[in-house]
Amino acid sequence: MPRRGEVRPTSDRVRESLFMRLGSQQGRRVLDLFAGSGALGIEALSRGADSVVFVDRNAVCGAAVRANLEALGLEERGKVVRSPAQAALRRFARRGDCFQLILVDPPYASGEAVEALQAIATSGLLDPAGTLVLETDRRHDPGSVDGLRRVDERRYGDTLLLWFTPDLESTHPGAEDPGNEGAA
Repeated sequence: MPRRGEVRPTSDRVRESLFMRLGSQQGRRVLDLFAGSGALGIEALSRGADSVVFVDRNAVCGAAVRANLEALGLEERGKVVRSPAQAALRRFARRGDCFQLILVDPPYASGEAVEALQAIATSGLLDPAGTLVLETDRRHDPGSVDGLRRVDERRYGDTLLLWFTPDLESTHPGAEDPGNEGAA
């Protein structure tokens, strides 16, 4: 298992609240970015997700996710990718991957949340009807991100959960271009 300090697991209370709000994950393809122990992605699998891709750059975390998947008999539905988040996102985008749920839980003060959100917003990785949930510290709110529409937020002590959906208007800039007036 990862050592204390290497991973900041999502509390049971926050995880339960998150998935109660998300509801069934039946048939969904999920990306667990900055997976750590894999608790969020494993929860999605337990709630019916077809598959989860777990991404973490830490080898110890990757091994812990694999062990957790095996212990729960979920290894066929989970894929562990050891990679920095940005490199993994670029690789997934080149392949044309698409996820109905993306869970982003980076180290709070790292600045990686904004980078990940921007990369996801411009890559097509989030399904047009999909949801992205960012877990962060209330002091590290990323603000608005072009290409993503912030639809909700919940606070649990210092933990902040932010829900985003694709902002289809901003991803299709010609949709509101005055030069398109009268075009058939």
